[in-house]
Amino acid sequence: MEKLQSKIPQVRFPEFKEAWEHKKLSDLLSEAKKRNNDLKYSKDEVLSVSGELGIVNQIEHLGRSYAGVSVHQYHVVETGDIVYTKSPLKANPFGIIKLNKGKAGIVSTLYAVYKVNQNTAYGPFIDYYFSLDANTNRYLRPLVKKGAKNDMKINNAYVLHDKIFAPSISEQTRIASFFTVLDKKIAQLKQKKSLLEQYKKGIMQKLFSQELRFKNENGKDFPKWEKKKLGKVADVNPRSDILPDTFIYIDLESVVKGRLTKKERINKSEAPSRAQRLLIKNDILFQMVRPYQRNNFFFKSSEKDFVASTGYAQIRTSGNSEFLFQFLHEETFVRKVIEKCTGTGYPAINYTDLSNIIISIPSENEQNKIANFLSSIDDKINRTESQLEQTQKYKKGLLQNMFC
Repeated sequence: MEKLQSKIPQVRFPEFKEAWEHKKLSDLLSEAKKRNNDLKYSKDEVLSVSGELGIVNQIEHLGRSYAGVSVHQYHVVETGDIVYTKSPLKANPFGIIKLNKGKAGIVSTLYAVYKVNQNTAYGPFIDYYFSLDANTNRYLRPLVKKGAKNDMKINNAYVLHDKIFAPSISEQTRIASFFTVLDKKIAQLKQKKSLLEQYKKGIMQKLFSQELRFKNENGKDFPKWEKKKLGKVADVNPRSDILPDTFIYIDLESVVKGRLTKKERINKSEAPSRAQRLLIKNDILFQMVRPYQRNNFFFKSSEKDFVASTGYAQIRTSGNSEFLFQFLHEETFVRKVIEKCTGTGYPAINYTDLSNIIISIPSENEQNKIANFLSSIDDKINRTESQLEQTQKYKKGLLQNMFC
């Protein structure tokens, strides 16, 4: 495709008909050589370039400034400038290219800064083009030479030496404006999810500290909470039945943020020795290794061929499993678990110590109230997260069909 002089993208707005031209990046951008000689910008205004966040203030992003003794030779980055980072990232071994959408500032001489040619290019379009890792890597790979220390050997002007496919400036503007609207929607969904999670965390603290209590159906107080060992409230690592000949194996990497993301079916004869926890509906898996990650799993399925690793404690209760699952994430309980963790490298709690942790437990009716309330918040969080993932997937698909 790179040998073509023009192309028509798979997806585009119907008002545009002309093919995209194969243009040198130097026709769209030019090197910006302005330095901070007058020290207009201080170390507080040094910028960092993040693959996920774009160009951000270094102190706000990293918590401190990593600037050298003097910043008078740093490059000045105006709003709307394009910055090339000459440092490898996992997904971008030849660096990344980003648009400065925020305040002006400065970057070290390890970066290259470019001005957008207003007659041929629209900055946000360039930014969206290089937001695809495939585009960035494909463009930079032939240009960049890597040194012995994995550093980038490339002249700032030479970065503009190759070509990309680009439409007229009016189509560039239309495309970028559309994706800007999508990005605003994604930002709104992220904020909504974050606010819901903060709300849930706050409400959990009040509920489990008993600062906030529910009333029964007659408007009266529920009984006082009782202090019991976890092992008296639930069976911790109940004896498993004989494992099936094949099963879905859940190890510590199978669960991410409480969701089962990897389903690997294996034969019992080939299973690791730690595959021992045969699950039934409403079992809880509590991560014993590094539990501060809280990467726990609530097994709500009726399927009978799921087996978990002994890296989890299997917790089974005849009471309200949803309540207990929520309780296991409460701050005070997590601190008690961490205090009992032993070992170096990957500290863990053993199931006896876990069983002996004292917890305060309400009546079953109050458990039901708490569980239903917290589950309703989880439903809102999950719906928001699903909308976020769908919107991000939709955006990525459009980018690939327009730019690749």
